[in-house]
Amino acid sequence: MKILIAEDERVSRRLLELTLIGWGHEVIVTERGEEAWAILEQEDSPSLAILDWMMPGMDGIEICRRVRQRQTSSQTYLILLTAKSSKANVVEGLIAGANDYVTKPFDRDELRARLKVGETVLDLQQKLAGSLIELADARGEVRVLQGILPICSYGKHVRDDKDYWQSVECYLSEHSEAEFSHSICPACYVTMINPQLGETRSKRLSAA
Repeated sequence: MKILIAEDERVSRRLLELTLIGWGHEVIVTERGEEAWAILEQEDSPSLAILDWMMPGMDGIEICRRVRQRQTSSQTYLILLTAKSSKANVVEGLIAGANDYVTKPFDRDELRARLKVGETVLDLQQKLAGSLIELADARGEVRVLQGILPICSYGKHVRDDKDYWQSVECYLSEHSEAEFSHSICPACYVTMINPQLGETRSKRLSAA
């Protein structure tokens, strides 16, 4: 996974970089908030960022706010790196848009566990986005009949938008996903089929 590190303390920054590289991550490193924000604005920006709370210029809190305010479909998991560990500080960071936080000096096992959580969340978000796209595509393929349909009172033909008269079956086949299986309703059996059967029986009796 591609991870951005924004940390102005050289020793801490280098230790983080070596740790993440050792775990197999691709790492981008910066020491200023403005540089971190510029990287996160790019289309191929890292999906996870570890941001120092206190940095010259733009701090981690401001970066979190800007990331959450931007209009984009991509998701970024934000972890604040800070020596501030009071409940008020944690709440402030979360309200600003951070997903999680790690206190300085960081513990390797804790950091690794929090990164795993971030990977899981990003993976779920990606799957959800894919499912929503599939749902939208599926809805787009469904054709729905709407509005008023002119229909003949006698022959039950429907007039289409080109002013042609079609059978109801043909019209529905062209304008929906409906498929037809043919049968005979009871009313038509009485009025149409029975008379024909009666004529057939009469002809047979006459021939006999």
